[in-house]
Amino acid sequence: MGSRRMAHDVAIVAMGCTQFRDHWTSSADDLLVDAVTECVGALPNVTLDDVDAFWVGTQGSGMSGQTLARPLRLVGKPVTRVENYCATGSEAFRNAAFAVASGAYDMVMATGVEKLKDSSQSGLSAVYPPDDGTAVDWTAPAGFSLLAPAYQEAYGVDARGMRDALTRVAVKNHANGARNSRAQFQKAVTAEAVEKGPRIAGQLGVMDCSGVSDGAAAAILVRAEDAYRYTDKPVFLRGMSFVAGSGAGLAADGYDFTTFPEVVEAARQAYEQAGVTDPASQISLAEVHDCFTPTEVVLMEDLGFSERGKAWRDILDGRYDLGGALPVNTDGGLKSFGHPIGATGLRMMFECFTQLRGEAGERQVPDARLAVAQNLGGQPGSCVAFVAVLGSER
Repeated sequence: MGSRRMAHDVAIVAMGCTQFRDHWTSSADDLLVDAVTECVGALPNVTLDDVDAFWVGTQGSGMSGQTLARPLRLVGKPVTRVENYCATGSEAFRNAAFAVASGAYDMVMATGVEKLKDSSQSGLSAVYPPDDGTAVDWTAPAGFSLLAPAYQEAYGVDARGMRDALTRVAVKNHANGARNSRAQFQKAVTAEAVEKGPRIAGQLGVMDCSGVSDGAAAAILVRAEDAYRYTDKPVFLRGMSFVAGSGAGLAADGYDFTTFPEVVEAARQAYEQAGVTDPASQISLAEVHDCFTPTEVVLMEDLGFSERGKAWRDILDGRYDLGGALPVNTDGGLKSFGHPIGATGLRMMFECFTQLRGEAGERQVPDARLAVAQNLGGQPGSCVAFVAVLGSER
């Protein structure tokens, strides 16, 4: 099983991203306009009229393509709304990339938005269709909290070692977010503050969990052969895959909560397309879905950055720090940005785009050439997963 390279290579030529925060005085329309305005404004002589088709990703801030068409005043344009759990922003990007690669359109735009702070909910809200009553009732913190004890048991990690690794993930990502004016939380935190935070589920305290925020992001994509007509620093899509799990993990005796099989398969396909044979040494940086601190630990192994059972040690050794061998979540990740569902995947792309163009300022990774953006949704054992490899060279 695999996925083939697209008929035409694809490049990102411009992106825009709002600050992710409590936007009490801005609507979803406002956020989309801000992200799209920054995106289009980066390209001289390009207007919205030049964009042939649009995609908008949102979980609950819109019901159709008019979610984007209305605030942008689009007339006579195809606009598609998509949703795929927490990988919704990535799904908008994926569909836009396929559309331009097929030759159907010359220039397309992918957008993502979510307005969560006005929902009266303390976390994510969703309306699920009726089922037969056998589905497991769960919360995200509870589901992902199962990763830590499972990892400890599988690899013989003691409680102090696991706690230190989880804490290091939070401290690292908040330190990166403190360098980023677009992050919701722009303040470094201490290990003591992380470990003294109120308990949420299992071993997870409040500082082990990503926050709730509003935000939007946008990207303009063209075929690679056309990219230099618009910018002298395009970023090329080298490989991309999306996998939807069957959900059988939750009912299967063989699932042990130490891996996301959907991420493993999506990464395998994306790496194969990109010609990546040793991600631990070939990837310059990665943006991963750190919805909870143990998620990032497991992802380091699923993405091939650490050997099985060794990620916790690599984290403590600083391998994934901003100055480490493979910096992870250089913009601060979900820990610093929060998680407006429809925008998160494109926010990850925005950081990879910025890094590969050498425009990340004090967060800049030297000689960045290949970046991974990994986005997932659902729960352990029942995930959807997206992995993309982006490069500064075609």
